[in-house]
Amino acid sequence: MTPDERLVGRRILVVDDTPVNIELLAAILEPHGFNVLVATLGEAALRVAERTPPDLILLDVMMPGLDGFETCARLKRNPDLADVPVIFVTARDEPEDIVNGFRQGAVDYVAKPVRHEEVRCVCAPTSCSSR
Repeated sequence: MTPDERLVGRRILVVDDTPVNIELLAAILEPHGFNVLVATLGEAALRVAERTPPDLILLDVMMPGLDGFETCARLKRNPDLADVPVIFVTARDEPEDIVNGFRQGAVDYVAKPVRHEEVRCVCAPTSCSSR
């Protein structure tokens, strides 16, 4: 698979406390040319995003310490990061969780277990085709 030239170098911050989830998302995204940044905790995600602002954030909800909802809310309060789209990637798929995610500023919600095509399409809609 050749990377989409429009995506090469775009930064996606993947935030998840489970290494296998990070590895899976990186394996889906990197072949498309994305530069994957990683954080395993909400506080670390805030530091990474401030140091190297991403183009998109994929954020787990259930993490020790600062959960994904609060991490998203803090990102949105930072004027330098407020416009960075956040997509929740989580096993929490109850309607109240989804609504809460949107209230915190998320633009989309992907349920775990993730599917390759779904992740690719939400991260790079222009590379998504109906083959």
